[in-house]
Amino acid sequence: MSNIYIQEPPTEGKVLLTTTLGDIDIELWSREAPKACRNFVQLCLEGYYNGTIFHRVIKDFIAQGGDPTGTGEGGESVYGKPFRNEIHTRLRFVRRGLVAMANTGKEDNESQFFFTLGPTQELQGKHTVFGKVSGDTIYNLIKVNDIHTDSNDRPVEPPKIKKTEVLSNPFDDIIPREVVRPEKKEHKPKKSHSKGKKDFKLLSFGEEAEEDEELNNKVVETMRSKGKSAHDLTDDPRLSSTTGNVESVEPEEVKEISQEVSSQVHEELRQSSISPKESIHRVHPNLQLEELRNERKALQREVKGVKNKAETKSIENESKTSISKAVEEFNREKKEFLQKKKQIPKKGSSKRELETLALLDKFRSKLNSAQRLAEEHSESKVKDNSAPASSNKDGDDEEETDEGW
Repeated sequence: MSNIYIQEPPTEGKVLLTTTLGDIDIELWSREAPKACRNFVQLCLEGYYNGTIFHRVIKDFIAQGGDPTGTGEGGESVYGKPFRNEIHTRLRFVRRGLVAMANTGKEDNESQFFFTLGPTQELQGKHTVFGKVSGDTIYNLIKVNDIHTDSNDRPVEPPKIKKTEVLSNPFDDIIPREVVRPEKKEHKPKKSHSKGKKDFKLLSFGEEAEEDEELNNKVVETMRSKGKSAHDLTDDPRLSSTTGNVESVEPEEVKEISQEVSSQVHEELRQSSISPKESIHRVHPNLQLEELRNERKALQREVKGVKNKAETKSIENESKTSISKAVEEFNREKKEFLQKKKQIPKKGSSKRELETLALLDKFRSKLNSAQRLAEEHSESKVKDNSAPASSNKDGDDEEETDEGW
């Protein structure tokens, strides 16, 4: 068994299925089966499998689910159409706990998947293996073998997937789609608007209460049509219940009153020593200051704009001059190179051979001159070393002659 686990490639991604049998952890082979894993992860993120059942169970063989209709004939992929199988040589149906896509052909994979409950080598090359059940959750999967099924391999009490959770998403670019689901309408009982009737028979004084109730109803009905004012409710002698008569004012009188008021206003303005302009300035003394400040700010902005333009122009001119100098140097060097290139004879010509021989002669002459200089330098060193030795000998002879004397 360990050899089988060693041969399987490493996983990348993990999904948790919460079922009625317990939790089931699924590790994904997202490198070996990218399409199937992407389809499975996105459907889990969208909650597509929530509430679905395992509609087909064959003991020690497979447990199939992933169909929202629960019939085994439904399901859709995230690609909008069925996708092809992804067969890998290192992923084989040799043990229980593998997760693969259910299909009816090579290019018929959608949303349905199944778990293997044992070795199923007859399915090799026909279905895409994209995951495996990990950890101790394999024992929750094995409980499927104890479920009773009918003659069509359909469980009598099918296990259900409660919810799905993506613990490790190998695809960071997946964006779950907005799934529009029909809302369940709750049938609320209608409230009855009929008024309740009082049962006076239950009271010991029922007859008296019933008579009072009838009188109250009659009074309410009579008072609904009539409106009452403070004159009716209070006995105040200062308030009169008769309607007041307002004297009508003619439009000519209104015009005369308005003219008189306007003339009075004009006379008051004439008498006042302050003109309307001066009054405006006195009421709003800060208007001129604000205008001057705004003008100063506008002038400062214009000056800054002119300076910036001048600076940009100077920078552009400097860059142009530097570029022109560089171009001139490049052109000059190019011309020199072309002239030197023209002087060099072509390959295979006699001039070319003569030039190479001349260059060799120059090199030899340089070597000879260097050797001569080295010899002359060594000779001069030898002479310098021999000169003091001879002087020492002469001094010794003189000392001997002096002693002889």
